[in-house]
Amino acid sequence: MSKNDIFDFNSAMPMINEDTEFFPLMSQQDEEDMNNEETPERLAILPLRNTVLFPGVVIPITVGRDKSIKLIKEAYKGNKIIGVVSQKDVSIEDPTFDQLNNVGTVANIIKLLQMPDGNTTVIIQGKQRFRLLEEVQNEPYIKATVKKFEEQKHKTDKEFKALIASIREMSAQIIQLSPNIPSEASIALKNIESNSFLINFISSNMNAEMADKQQILEMDKLQERAQKVMELLMVELQMLELRNQIQSKVRTDLDKQQRDYFLNQQLKTIQEELGGNSADLEFDALQERAKKKKWAKPVAEHFDKELDKLGRMNPAAPDYSIQLNYLELLLDLPWSEFTKDNFDLKRAQRILDKDHFGLEKVKQRIIEYLAVLKLKRNMKAPILCLVGPPGVGKTSLGKSIAKALGRKYVRMALGGIRDEAEIRGHRKTYIGAMPGRIISSIKKAGADNPVFVLDEIDKVGTDHRGDPSSALLEVLDPEQNSAFYDHYVEMDYDLSNILFIATANSLSTIQPALLDRMEIIEVNGYTIEEKIEIAKKYLLPKQKENHGLQNKDINLKPALIEKVIEDYTRESGVRGLEKKVGSLVRGVATKIAMEEEYNPNLTNEDVERILGAPIYDKDLYEGNEVAGVVTGLAWTSVGGDILFIESSLSPGKGKLTLTGNLGDVMKESAVIALAYLRAHAAEFGIDYSLFDNWDVHVHVPAGATPKDGPSAGVTMLTALTSAFTQRKVKQHLAMTGEITLRGKVLPVGGIKEKILAAKRANIKEIILCKSNRKDILEIKESYIKDLKFHYVNEMSEVIDLALTKNKVKKPLDLSIKIAPIVN
Repeated sequence: MSKNDIFDFNSAMPMINEDTEFFPLMSQQDEEDMNNEETPERLAILPLRNTVLFPGVVIPITVGRDKSIKLIKEAYKGNKIIGVVSQKDVSIEDPTFDQLNNVGTVANIIKLLQMPDGNTTVIIQGKQRFRLLEEVQNEPYIKATVKKFEEQKHKTDKEFKALIASIREMSAQIIQLSPNIPSEASIALKNIESNSFLINFISSNMNAEMADKQQILEMDKLQERAQKVMELLMVELQMLELRNQIQSKVRTDLDKQQRDYFLNQQLKTIQEELGGNSADLEFDALQERAKKKKWAKPVAEHFDKELDKLGRMNPAAPDYSIQLNYLELLLDLPWSEFTKDNFDLKRAQRILDKDHFGLEKVKQRIIEYLAVLKLKRNMKAPILCLVGPPGVGKTSLGKSIAKALGRKYVRMALGGIRDEAEIRGHRKTYIGAMPGRIISSIKKAGADNPVFVLDEIDKVGTDHRGDPSSALLEVLDPEQNSAFYDHYVEMDYDLSNILFIATANSLSTIQPALLDRMEIIEVNGYTIEEKIEIAKKYLLPKQKENHGLQNKDINLKPALIEKVIEDYTRESGVRGLEKKVGSLVRGVATKIAMEEEYNPNLTNEDVERILGAPIYDKDLYEGNEVAGVVTGLAWTSVGGDILFIESSLSPGKGKLTLTGNLGDVMKESAVIALAYLRAHAAEFGIDYSLFDNWDVHVHVPAGATPKDGPSAGVTMLTALTSAFTQRKVKQHLAMTGEITLRGKVLPVGGIKEKILAAKRANIKEIILCKSNRKDILEIKESYIKDLKFHYVNEMSEVIDLALTKNKVKKPLDLSIKIAPIVN
């Protein structure tokens, strides 16, 4: 059987010689006679791999299996009656009885042919359907008992007649659309009188899967079989129509290309007759555009020189299109074309405040820049670098600045760039040469003074193709970027009027020379109070608009937003919060769309129903009943966090053990703390012999999380002192700071995030270095009104503030002298 054609009439209507008394297009009487024939109780079973035989249909089969050849030859010598059943799995070479379908067709062998290639081909005609009962023989071939397949009688009503007519019509359409089916096939279909044989004939020859054909064979109602055939024909007709549409479209496109080619050839001939050609027209158009440009004299001279070079070139030469593209780029670049700045500072302040909550430092710096520009009217634009965790609004701030200034906005993503040519471009002599992304972005902006956001500048890579960071040095140096050189442009281009804004998550990966050229502005993470305001003023209205909701449809109270922030997000920014708010809005949108009752004022139960169980546990403060456990403050990439330093003593030789996936700097802090404690043991009332007789173990929980940095120094000192003195640590106290061997406490970073983490964990008092007082002053007083700060310079001050005079309930007996261990 053919897999490509809808009807394979060559196989359906084999050559019938003078010895054959059968013609496949049977009459109604022929079908009734065939149905009235008795079905044998036992049949030799011929498994079919690639087709299904239907009653009345004649098909040729090439027999290749030894068992099948033996069966065919013996049956052909006998009564020529066999049972034909399709396999469940076509990949099986020698199927067993259980691997055959339950319904098959009684077949009459019409002709046995020995082909020239040695294969045996048998022409068979289907008679009646039967059901397999049980196997009675499996060698040399399968024999089984069968019973006649009982078909339910049907009524030939108007609906069934219409269905048969539709099948005939659709089959005719398929024959007409398919180039592989002869047109005579439609005549053959018209000559089929029996509705049942029509369904069987089409089912056998249409392009359908084996499983679909077997399903049709097993249906006991003629109307159901007709309906299934109708569905499969409809799919095939649609596929043919679609294929013909595609072929027609391709042919039309080719015809259009040929037409355009001939028209262009005729146009060229006409232009030559008139004394000009298309190349001359292009040359004249470039000249006219150049007259309208207000560029400097060196640029004009360079353009004229390159234009003359184009005029001397043969338009058929490969370099002609390269030179033409180069000249068009020079004309497209906005040489000294500026947009007018809006110097309404109050308007700019309103726009910045409307688009972003908080970020006071950045807003203040932009207003300062506008103020100076308004007074001086001419100044080199600064290079600002916004550094902060993800999701705090660094990138979107560029759009707000452009809107406030009334300038064009362009953004260039630097993440993953490893090729220097991405910045400086390629020389135009190279195949496929292009200008760098700086020049391309300026061309896209159409102005010489856009707000240009260099996104993720800390993600720039380096490999054998060059160092893009070094290429950015010229771009981001206010003293040099007035003469930026792009390899493709081959001329200096002034970038000094562009307001560059770079964004980064960390300064550690930025090249020092590049970092020196930028003005660093830290964009810290948001407090919970700030996140609540951002969610109310920005995130919720945005999500309502995106999901087609009105203000009355959903209301999130501040307490509910705080629950979402604390239980479902762990970040400095608000990107994750926006996703959670979007989930809540979608949950309400689903209720509205399904016309279900709901309360617009969402509750905690609604939040947990939509978002699931809380993901994060709030950082909880641990008590002070155990000596040697102190609460510290840490900075992470997603904001502040609290951590616990645990220390314990055990009999030994004074060995120090550090665990908790600690980095080198943090390990050194523990060594310094122990060394300081040994040197000042008398001041803290510690027997010096304890250091030789007891091993010390310091552990920082969450061992799977890497930890490093010097800010846990004071925490480790306090933990060790508490362990050796068995004195309690004050309740609800946390600390952070670096220590030195001389006993000094040094300032550390990330104070704002650490303070917010302490507040979340119900900390009441915090010990900091005096130099960190300035960081506290930058935090809104309302956010820290419940916290008490202790500022220290010496490690001894930390111990006095952190430890109580009372010992723990069951202190470790350190007065016991441990006998030395003898090997």
